[in-house]
Amino acid sequence: MTQHDRESRGNEPTPPCPQDDPTPPPQASVSLRDPAELAEALPYLLGFYPDDSLVVVALHGERGRFGGRLRIGIPDAETGWAAFAPQIADCLDSSSRARGARPDGALIFLCQEPEEGHTGRDVMERLSPLVQQLRRACGELEIPVYEALCLSDGRYFSYCCPDPRCCPPEGVPLADSGTSAMAVAAAYAGVPMHGSLREMERRLSPLGPPFAEEQIRTLDGVSAELTPRMVPGEGRLQVRAETLALLGRLMERFQRCSPTAGTTMSQDAHDDGLLSHDECATAILGLQDRETRDQAAEWMEGADVAPALRLWRALARRCAGPYLRFAAAPLTLAGWVAWSGGDVPTARVALGLALRTDPDYLFAQLLHQACNEGLDPKLVRHCLRNEQEPDRAADGGDQGDQPEGTTGDAAC
Repeated sequence: MTQHDRESRGNEPTPPCPQDDPTPPPQASVSLRDPAELAEALPYLLGFYPDDSLVVVALHGERGRFGGRLRIGIPDAETGWAAFAPQIADCLDSSSRARGARPDGALIFLCQEPEEGHTGRDVMERLSPLVQQLRRACGELEIPVYEALCLSDGRYFSYCCPDPRCCPPEGVPLADSGTSAMAVAAAYAGVPMHGSLREMERRLSPLGPPFAEEQIRTLDGVSAELTPRMVPGEGRLQVRAETLALLGRLMERFQRCSPTAGTTMSQDAHDDGLLSHDECATAILGLQDRETRDQAAEWMEGADVAPALRLWRALARRCAGPYLRFAAAPLTLAGWVAWSGGDVPTARVALGLALRTDPDYLFAQLLHQACNEGLDPKLVRHCLRNEQEPDRAADGGDQGDQPEGTTGDAAC
């Protein structure tokens, strides 16, 4: 089971993004023989369940070994499907060739839940023209589509199997996940599982009321105080030192106060309770300074990975209302620390949200491209550290000697 797959933002395919691990995981061989097993395997191919997504998987050799995987949101405009399908087929072909071998076949998955009053069968029929366009586009490149499945409303529907005994028109209920051979192989290989794409995005999305209203008011007040200070050179250095000192204290707090085992929602609620509105506003606004953000990006290895990811996620959730665009910084930091720590699925989701928030955010663009091109995160770490050395010298040395912020630590 290889671990190559690709993510995209918007409707534009992006280059491949393999999971890069200096210590290869144990190899496990799993044979998937029917549509049911393929449907059960999908979350393990990506590391999460891909809500509202089109997934195309390259197959290689006579035995159909899994190769590159592409995930992209299903386009809403049906009029664009005819132009969209050839792009996907070409992207799968070119990326597979770049890795050494053209695909000998492909699998297609479409995952979308029905709207109220509709069924999974309705979704399957509505997306049928898109599948036809994809199969035609792949066929023109001599990439036969061996199976195309629609996963909707707890069932799977096959576009390719004509036998109603195994693939009836009303669909087949999806088996309970976690017990299949693919689940066992993924656990053995150490492939992380993160629930659904929607759940992963929720952990990085702005909080709702009553947090949002109070946080916006606090951001307004802190912005009025900090923004004038960040314009002149000397004031900017002072704000940078205060922000980094605050972030250092928050990191220590998150290291001390780990959430107990529970749902992701309860863990995030625990982390949200560790931060005051003032602390969040000061950190969010301070991270809009590039040098501050780059120095904060150095929390990316060993024991720093887990608390740093929790902190950046928590700060991203506080960027509500008119401050949504400010989330690009903590979202990119969350993507970076996840990628640096080997959690590629989380990195893809965070970087994708950062680019959705601010498509021109250069740091997210660079990390997204580096991840997609399969670069080793160690190279990025080296570049960041080399870049920071002259910056620190120019700023006058150790940031810890600069005045700190005035917000206090919250209780665990």
